[in-house]
Amino acid sequence: MSPPETAAAVAAALLQARRERRPADARPLARTLLAAEDAYAVQERVAAALPGTAADPFPRYWKSGGPSRAAVATHAALPPEGVWASPADGRDWPANLRLIEVEIALRLARAVTPAQAQALRFEDAAEAVDAMAVSIEWVDSRWQQGIEAPALLKLADLQSHGALVLGEWVPFAPRDWAAQRVQVRIGTQPLFERQGTHSMGDPLFVLPAWLRHATRHGQAAPAGTVATTGTWCGVLPAQPGDRVLAQFEGIGEALLQL
Repeated sequence: MSPPETAAAVAAALLQARRERRPADARPLARTLLAAEDAYAVQERVAAALPGTAADPFPRYWKSGGPSRAAVATHAALPPEGVWASPADGRDWPANLRLIEVEIALRLARAVTPAQAQALRFEDAAEAVDAMAVSIEWVDSRWQQGIEAPALLKLADLQSHGALVLGEWVPFAPRDWAAQRVQVRIGTQPLFERQGTHSMGDPLFVLPAWLRHATRHGQAAPAGTVATTGTWCGVLPAQPGDRVLAQFEGIGEALLQL
């Protein structure tokens, strides 16, 4: 792991970028973080300094995911001021990038202790969830290099999180995710359609890894805690003024005005 002063330096650059609404140059810091735990230490320093975040005994909103089941999933607690109910208007939200991911968010049915998180298997994960919702993640960056910044610096920057829009919650039930149809409309771009394209094949797959991460400091994850579970469409470009509509057949939709 990197020394604590390294995490402090990266956190200071990210916080200054947020305050000044001007992205920082990642190049001087490109090799300062050595492992994911270093990036998570930066996340915690940034969260402690953000308004409305430090007071939360346990973060209510998270993002989690990975490119495949074989990859190590990554996670980030999300600032609550940037989590909005659909339909959402983000025209006044400060941003350096406007990129879009569409996902399924899951909500915990009950509190999950660290011991329960350690024991949780993918096969049993549905028992921990009571509801799901369509979500739109607005991908942004506090680095000048955007999504081309080094991976650990992106992870430190809440995995390039900008804001999150949550659609209506519906009861969770197992589905044939390979048959799940997704449509995304962004401004005047052609309709984007996919089927069964979740990177892990099932949004529940990331739940055990996320809960182990979220409870690693000894706190239980409370009932009602929300996690997004990875994109179904990669990262899609958008522009100021675009209307973004994500629809999952049989589940619901979410709407964001950029």
